[in-house]
Amino acid sequence: MPLSRLRLRDLGSEMLAGLLQRPGRSALTLLGTVLGIGAFVAIVGLSQTASGQIGKQFNALDATQVIVTDSGAAQSQQPMLDFPADAATLADRIHGVIGSGVWWTVPLTRATVTSLPGRGGLGLPVTAASPGLLTASGARLASGVLLNQFYESHAQNVAVIGRTAAAQLHISSLANTPAIFIGGQPFTVVGILAADPRLAQLNFGVAIPESVALHLWGPPSAGTSAQMLIHTRLGAATVVAAQAPIAIRPDNPRLLSAAAPPNLAHLQHTVTTNLNSLFLALAGISLVVGAVGIANTTLVAVLERAGEIGLRRALGARPRHIGIQFLAESTALGLFGGLIGAGLGVVAVLGVTVEHHWTALLDPRIVLAAPIAGGVIGLLAGIYPALRASAMEPVEALRR
Repeated sequence: MPLSRLRLRDLGSEMLAGLLQRPGRSALTLLGTVLGIGAFVAIVGLSQTASGQIGKQFNALDATQVIVTDSGAAQSQQPMLDFPADAATLADRIHGVIGSGVWWTVPLTRATVTSLPGRGGLGLPVTAASPGLLTASGARLASGVLLNQFYESHAQNVAVIGRTAAAQLHISSLANTPAIFIGGQPFTVVGILAADPRLAQLNFGVAIPESVALHLWGPPSAGTSAQMLIHTRLGAATVVAAQAPIAIRPDNPRLLSAAAPPNLAHLQHTVTTNLNSLFLALAGISLVVGAVGIANTTLVAVLERAGEIGLRRALGARPRHIGIQFLAESTALGLFGGLIGAGLGVVAVLGVTVEHHWTALLDPRIVLAAPIAGGVIGLLAGIYPALRASAMEPVEALRR
């Protein structure tokens, strides 16, 4: 009797018939692979996108910021301020500086910020700020105006408060010129901040003119120090940090110390690597779940179709023909699942990036490789069931 052969067209028709024999179960098995591959593509895409946003934030904030500290005051036992009155003007003359401002926390010993006199106050941080500080820190207004040179030069009792502080003080609008009391001193609220990306304490505290703080409470307390925030152009921070102490205090630069932004390349690489490792581990787990689903369904199909296997073997089909058929079915499930999952993963990445106004970053090789990865997973998942099917004896299989 001539040996039987399994042509490619016959393999395709048998594979399709096997998948459509239990369409519901095939669809559920396909769903597992879709979720696995889709999660893989989405996680990798979001990881790359998030890493890009981290780098963007590093460049936008840390790489354009210099902090100058009053190191002389920090070591002194007496309250003092080594920044001259025109410190911001001197710093702004340095090439590459966009804006600058001096600030320190007003030395209040108890919670004394309130919207009504005579009532218990809130423990909000009160910051003495020179006119250019809020501009240099990138503060965004919800309403009103920022502190300016007029308020500073005329020592006006005005305040700019963060949105959180405004809610705590029950101030929702500036229409009626609200006032607050700091240490019993009245201050007119002229602005409410929406957010400040560089100085977090301004988001939930109060900022007042530097001249007013010096008049009412004096310089920073002993052991603490004022600081200057300098906003620079990208790439100029290191040079500005080297020049700032000399430009501000040419008589004694050692009273000030400037901190240039660190080299963020290594930090960014570390954060990105950690994120990628975590997300890839989660994606790997998703792929394993999909592979287990294919293997389980294929094995159940082998047991349910034992009679069919026995009949085909009795009619001359070789063991390898049986194994190849089940391998083809599991590989097809993985391939189709990979195609659908890759598409859904791309849609998920685009949806998240559009929602958060990010720039989507996704390596196209990942998308192209996803269906192939699904097929390989299906192939590997079907090896054991295929071996079980090919090892069945015709007589034993027909008895089941």
